[in-house]
Amino acid sequence: MNIFDFRHKLIKDYSSYVTSFIHIKDKRIVQYVRDNFSQGTLWPEPLIQLNPAFEPGGWIDELVEQGILHSECSRIFRVKKDEQQENGQPLCLHKHQADAIGIARDGYNYVLTTGTGSGKSLSYIIPIVDRVLKLGSVQGIQAIVVYPMNALANSQAKELEKFLCRGYPENQQPVTFARYTGQENDQER
Repeated sequence: MNIFDFRHKLIKDYSSYVTSFIHIKDKRIVQYVRDNFSQGTLWPEPLIQLNPAFEPGGWIDELVEQGILHSECSRIFRVKKDEQQENGQPLCLHKHQADAIGIARDGYNYVLTTGTGSGKSLSYIIPIVDRVLKLGSVQGIQAIVVYPMNALANSQAKELEKFLCRGYPENQQPVTFARYTGQENDQER
């Protein structure tokens, strides 16, 4: 399948659908609408973007060796942890992530703005997990993370599970977490 042919057919079909229920009597408006349709107002040209390469910021294991992060962070924050490769591979941070970890460790607040897929979540999850590990087995809630949408909360819960649960026996992970979105059943609450 040629993606450009597919796009052309999709736009043709969509255009046919959209124009099927537009009945305009004023000839000037009809011409204006036709001109806009022919200019592609409803279906702009495809947008192709490249994700920027983010500056490397070092490895989690290096931050552990330097005493910046708790030693268990080396085991928790690894990539490609799954049933086949339980221990995963070392995680390399972007510079903005490593900077955020340092700022949080020093007790300062920070705001991080960066592109989609740049690892913003790890920029606050790692400092939270590190602090919980350093505090030890303290009872009660140590952190609350608020998300603007349930979909994001659900997605982040899966990411937390990947890091905090995989590689540990069931119910023996060093840091526990829970999600509350209002979608949970009575047992989960």
